[in-house]
This record gives sequence, C-alpha cells and structure tokens, in this order.
Amino acid sequence: MNKSFVEIIKRLTAVLITASVCLSLAACKDGETKKTIPADYGSYGADIARELAQTYPNRKAYSSDEAAAGSYICEKMKDLGYEPVIQSFTGSSGLTSNNYIVKIEGTGFYVQDDAGNFNLEKRIAVIGAHYDVPNPAGEAEGYSYDGISDNASGIGCLMTALSQAKTYTDMGYDVYFVAFGAGTDNYAGAYAFYESLTDEERASIDVMYCIDSIYAGDKVYASAGYNSLISGKKYAMRRKLYQTYDVCYANTLYTNYKFDIYYNESGIKTDLDGDGVVDIYNEVSANRSDYVVFDEAGIPVVFFDSYDYNFKSMDEMKDTKNLNLQDFGGNIKGTPADSTELLDSVIRKDDIDEDEDGIPDKSGDVLQIRINAIAFVILETLNKGSDDGMTPKAYKEYLANPTESTVITPAVSEETTLPSAQVAEG
Repeated sequence: MNKSFVEIIKRLTAVLITASVCLSLAACKDGETKKTIPADYGSYGADIARELAQTYPNRKAYSSDEAAAGSYICEKMKDLGYEPVIQSFTGSSGLTSNNYIVKIEGTGFYVQDDAGNFNLEKRIAVIGAHYDVPNPAGEAEGYSYDGISDNASGIGCLMTALSQAKTYTDMGYDVYFVAFGAGTDNYAGAYAFYESLTDEERASIDVMYCIDSIYAGDKVYASAGYNSLISGKKYAMRRKLYQTYDVCYANTLYTNYKFDIYYNESGIKTDLDGDGVVDIYNEVSANRSDYVVFDEAGIPVVFFDSYDYNFKSMDEMKDTKNLNLQDFGGNIKGTPADSTELLDSVIRKDDIDEDEDGIPDKSGDVLQIRINAIAFVILETLNKGSDDGMTPKAYKEYLANPTESTVITPAVSEETTLPSAQVAEG
C-alpha cells in the first residue's frame, strides 16, 4: 500500500477521533449526556457526620447529648421523607435510650420449594450504626474529642444509604435502617431492636451490615462474623461479604476515588471465639460492634471499619500507622484523638486539584469518599438479591424465557475458589 495513502488514513482517523471526543465533551457541557460515576453522592453524609460530632460531642450512652443527637438523626430521616419509628429501651443501668428505625419494603423474592413451585417470600436486610460515643481512654486535655470516627462516620454512611435507597426501585429486600442508641453499653440498642422482631422476622434476616469507625483507620475493611468460623459454615456466612468485594472492584471505585475494600488476611492462628479450636484470623475482626447481636443469632454479617490489620500479632494491631496520629499508640477510636479537628487536619485535603482533563480529584476528603463508597457498596450488594430467590421482575423475565438450567444460585462448596480481594498487606 502507498505510504502516503497510509499516512492520510492515519491523519483522517486521528481527526475523526478528535472530533468525536470534542462532540462528546460538548454534549456533556450542554447537559445532553452525562457520565455516571458510581457513589457520586456529594457531601451529604460527611456533612451529617461532622455536624453530629461537633454539635453533640458528649453523646455518651443515656446522656442528654445522646438524646439530642438521636433527635437530630430523627429529623434528618424526616427531611428525607420518612417517618422513623422511635424505639425506646432500657439498658442494664436502668437508663433509657432510643433506636431510630426506617423500614423500606421491598418486592420480595420468588423462591423455589422442593416440589419445584415458586412462592413469594419476604426477606430482610438490616443496615445499622450506633450514634453514641465511648468514654475516651487517656488524658483528653488539648484534644477536642467528638467521636467523628466512632461513630459519627457510621451514621453519616447510614444516612447516605437511606438517602439513596429510593433510587433502587426493584429492591427485593425489606431493608431496616437503624441508628442504634447505647451501642457502647454492650450493644444495648442492637439487642433491643433484635428482640423486638417477631420469630418470623428474625428467621427472614439474610444479612446485617454494621458500619463503625470508618474514618480514622489506614484502610477500610469488610469482615464476616465469628459464626463463619463454624466448620462447614464459612461460605454460607461469608457469601454477602464476598459480594461486597465484587461490587467494589466491578464499579471503578478505586479508579474514581482511590477507594478499596480490604479484608483481614493476617493469618494469625488463635482461638478467636473461645470454643477451644484454633482459628485462622482471616476475614473476621476482633473489633466488636453492634453486629455481635446478629452474629450470635447465626445471621450473616458484614462489618465495615477502618483499621490496620497488617501486623504479626493481634496485640500490635491499631487504627493507623500515620506518624502524625501516634499520641495514643496509633489508636484513635475510644481515645481523645477521635476528633474532627485533629483528623481533618491530618487526613483531609482541602486543596483538591483537577487532573489534565479538568476533572476534580475526588480523593481529598477521605471521610466523604468512605461514607459514599460504603453506602454504594451496601446498596449494590443488596440489589444483587437473595442467594436463593428472584425478584418479581426477574421472575417475570424467567417465565418469559425459561431455560433448562437451574434458576437458583447453586450451592458452593468450601473448597470453591472465592473472589479475589485486596489483602491487608496489599
């Protein structure tokens, strides 16, 4: 082929590509098309977290500040168009606190019985975070302690998920969004909520997502409960956990926000659950939170926290290796260092630059990114549906195009290769 002709073709191709890009950019500027970025929820949740922490810094369980913080959350739920249920309960000390609950009903799932018939069943998912703070250990002088990480950050994420839930019109699950009171009193709010459910409701819970202390730690982790350590139960109890990894890596969260979900892969061998059997410290956490209530009931849980599990012993593990946050040995939650003023000054970048295409770098506000990304991952995981059923929409599509293959997700053995995920050492 004539060399000059090849050059002409190359130049023409380059011109066409350039024109296409320009037209696409022009269309975006004119509002005709817009690229959808996952978890692009703005500052809503981070704003709530910071306002909650700084307005009600002394919200210890059963205190007047905790009550005021609960009322604040209740009003935010109402602002979203919901009418939350206020569930009062009495703790072990005889004092009273409140849970704030919003239930969004789903479509249910068609589940195949042993005879091959499909029946519509209700399945439940719970998303929860406590809003009180622990008594900080250590000398607090010089620190403006307000529990931004533990656990205003979790409430910000809960509220973000609630604010976005209405966009999921084919959600099969009945989803309970719960702001737990008195979480630091042996998870009193979570126990009160669980005990208020009927036997039928408890049996219908497929998963509980717990969000706690997601700001201060070096990385964001997702963990399963100790019920997944029971022989033969690992995959059944960790299936929703693995789905969160899938959602995270399938939706360009790292590309857009430098956000990853890690799992604890320390590999330390110890008896984690006190049953006399040595366990491997993988994909579970010794950090306890409101998920414990559901874990003890044999319900699959997914626990989100920020931490650093990359150590050779459990005693060494802490929130962060950041050299600017070592006043309490790298521990943040439960110490005076859990402060909006301190953490924002160390972690948050206000000077968010733009890349060469003029697109803002969204990696500046770590709190906002983590809140939005975790809320997105939870909702998208739930949108995948139940492990053994189909939404009415999916069932209708199946009836229109039946196949000879099974319509129910097949069981997977413990030996099956599981999805890859980031590890603590990554």
